[in-house]
Amino acid sequence: MAVGLSRKRVGFTLIELLVVIAIIAVLIALLLPAVQSAREAARRAQCINNLKQLGLGLHNYVSQQNSFPPLCGNMWETGPASPAMGNWPLGWAASLLPNMEQQQIANAANYSFGADQPANFQTICRARVATFICPSESLAQGPWLASSWMNYAGNIGGPASMASWSGIIIPMREEPGRTRVGTNYPNNLGTVGIQSVTDGTSNTVAFSERLVGVASGDFTISSANAKRVVFAVPSAGVTADTGGVVQAQAFVAACRSLPGTTSTAGTTNNGWIGGAVWAGSHANTLRFNTYSHVNSPNGISCMAENYPPGQAIDAMSPSSNHSGGVNAGMADGSVRFIKDSISLPTWWALGTRAGGEVISADSL
Repeated sequence: MAVGLSRKRVGFTLIELLVVIAIIAVLIALLLPAVQSAREAARRAQCINNLKQLGLGLHNYVSQQNSFPPLCGNMWETGPASPAMGNWPLGWAASLLPNMEQQQIANAANYSFGADQPANFQTICRARVATFICPSESLAQGPWLASSWMNYAGNIGGPASMASWSGIIIPMREEPGRTRVGTNYPNNLGTVGIQSVTDGTSNTVAFSERLVGVASGDFTISSANAKRVVFAVPSAGVTADTGGVVQAQAFVAACRSLPGTTSTAGTTNNGWIGGAVWAGSHANTLRFNTYSHVNSPNGISCMAENYPPGQAIDAMSPSSNHSGGVNAGMADGSVRFIKDSISLPTWWALGTRAGGEVISADSL
């Protein structure tokens, strides 16, 4: 008698396959944000480490020079002004190089010329320094040179209407018998030592982040590049550089109330091209590697139209791709994460070295 053999089923049915695919898709959807979050946490940790390296370099510089590095390291020339100096004096970042294990690049810096002159432009200006670049920066290269950009900026101070140049990184005083390269800096300044930071080095920011700027194109406040450019604020309704807190509040309010359709058209070079060249500052403006404590972190950067040169009224906000805020390197070498939601009075207080403000621990 023939016995029928049962045939085992091999493989999945279409429904089972679809169920498995759906489960895998759900798992990927759940895991992907966690993976992205872990990667950003690693990038943020590297950014913190970069700022700590800047802090170490800063204090090594202080121990040698008894002052913090100036905004521009060679703003002045002996005798008449020479076109050879150009318009980009070597900035604070160049001063820190010997104390950041970058002695070879520091040796190549020629302080008799500006960063935009061949003696420096063909050498240090094309050098890439990894410590100056935040790994969360989404641009692959700088606005002008592919390798010379940076994501960290020196603090020049809080609102100018309250106290101009009240930060850590400020211009040097003009010396007798020398010609100023830039024309927009007042002559009552000078480098800052630790003894000048009466608010306490742990309560004063030295450096923060700034996304690399873009060199061309018109952008609106609602665009993806809004944090990379500067917008113009009409001076109407905002008093001159003598208005104290009221004037500062009015300027920030005017900046924040600009319509989303406001364009950078007409703003010279889109304002200041943040981080364009780490080696140089700019003698006639505050371009490149500085920021101010006016508008809050990641807030829109604004320039005031029709103001006399040198008032430093403009709001150059720190910015980053970190969620919810920016990293800030304090003058004591520590690093803090500053939230976008920080109150303006606290943010202004962190920007001044001798404002006499009291900052409570729960306000950050």
